[in-house]
Amino acid sequence: MTLILLCLQQTKDLKCATRLLSKKFKKMSEPKKAIVRELGFRGLMHIPPMNVPHKLLKELANSFKLDKNTLETSYGSFKIKPKTIGDALGLNALGDLFPDKMSYKNLSEENQLIFRRFQGNTLKQLTNEMMSIGVENEQNRLMFKRIFILYIQMAFLLPSTITKVSPMHIAPIFEMEKLTEGNWGAHVLNFIIKGITNFRLKKKKSIDGCLYALIIIYFHLAKNKEKKGEEKLLCPGLATGTESSWLQELEQR
Repeated sequence: MTLILLCLQQTKDLKCATRLLSKKFKKMSEPKKAIVRELGFRGLMHIPPMNVPHKLLKELANSFKLDKNTLETSYGSFKIKPKTIGDALGLNALGDLFPDKMSYKNLSEENQLIFRRFQGNTLKQLTNEMMSIGVENEQNRLMFKRIFILYIQMAFLLPSTITKVSPMHIAPIFEMEKLTEGNWGAHVLNFIIKGITNFRLKKKKSIDGCLYALIIIYFHLAKNKEKKGEEKLLCPGLATGTESSWLQELEQR
């Protein structure tokens, strides 16, 4: 209950706060929402608009056992796997991994132009462009897809203390034909592990890669702790598209 109250208390929005993510989805046009669903990210459209303090992020980071990929909490021990992440966030967790790094010199001339177009963009720039671009033709639809993939990584799935688009964020946009089949569950897990490792090794006060996704995953696992034997367990909000009902259930725990 203490953990939930920490999440729900009023705090200053952080760079990757779910409240900001929720606002953008609500303002997005229906044609753009249809593209987001087509890309396989419909579950993220129903992430509850929470504010989360750094104290809770640090607590989660310190509770994560890197040798076992488990969260050791007072509520229980939870194994974090790609499929777990996929179920909790409504993402694909099968298929091939996205490359961790991109070699600029190995890209085609066309892809080098795309690389330079986005390299160094800030989250604010991506957000403004994502909301303003039209999707009336195929060229703009493809550009919106690329912008959205970069945005959703920087805003929620793979946010970091680096405030500009990096080669890590750009890699998936060169796999557009495989985007819906890519292993986003493993992609996010690798980033969570990297962020927690950097946090501990460098002993920073802030976390190199915030853990909003891990918070949602934790609630998913805690809620379904007693439901054994089911093939796929989804958070009510993500499964039904009613984020408010999920938030109400969390408050009542």
